[in-house]
Amino acid sequence: MIAGAAKLAITAMTAGDWSDVARIYADGIASGDATFETEVPDWERFDRSHLPDHRLMAATEAGPVGWAALTPVSGRCVYAGVAEVSVYVAAEARGRGVGTALLTELVASSEAAGVWTLEAGILPENEASRRMHERCGFRVVGRRERLGRMRGVWRDVVLLERRSPVVG
Repeated sequence: MIAGAAKLAITAMTAGDWSDVARIYADGIASGDATFETEVPDWERFDRSHLPDHRLMAATEAGPVGWAALTPVSGRCVYAGVAEVSVYVAAEARGRGVGTALLTELVASSEAAGVWTLEAGILPENEASRRMHERCGFRVVGRRERLGRMRGVWRDVVLLERRSPVVG
C-alpha cells in the first residue's frame, strides 16, 4: 500500500501496457533528472532491450502509476546474473512509495531467477531515487564524471549496486 493513498497493485507488464509505460517514461524524460534518453522508444525497441520476465507495472484504482524493468548489462555469459534496474513513477504519484514497492518486487523477481547483482546509474540530482535504491539494499560504488551531455550540460552518473545475499 502506498502511503496516504489507495491500494497499489503490482503486476507483470505486457505489450498492452505500453501506452501507460510510454506516458510514465515521458514524465521521467521531462523531469530532466531520470535518464539521458530524449524520447520514449517504441515498444519493439523496449521489448528487445528488457528482460521479459522482469517487467512490472504498478497501478491504483485510478490507473497505472509506475513501472520497473531489468536490462541485461552484457551479452557475455559470465554476466548472465547481472542486470540494470529501471524504475519510473508517474509525476502525480512520486513520493508515495510506488517506486519502493516496484523496486522491492523487482529485487524479489531477480533473485528468484538467479540474478546476483543489480546495478543502477542515477543522475546525482535525483536524490529521491538514490535514497529509494539505498533503502532497497543498494550501495553507492562510484561516480562517473561528465558521462553524458543533456541539453548542452555535462552530467555525472552515480553508480549503485545491490549484491544479492541469497544468490551466488
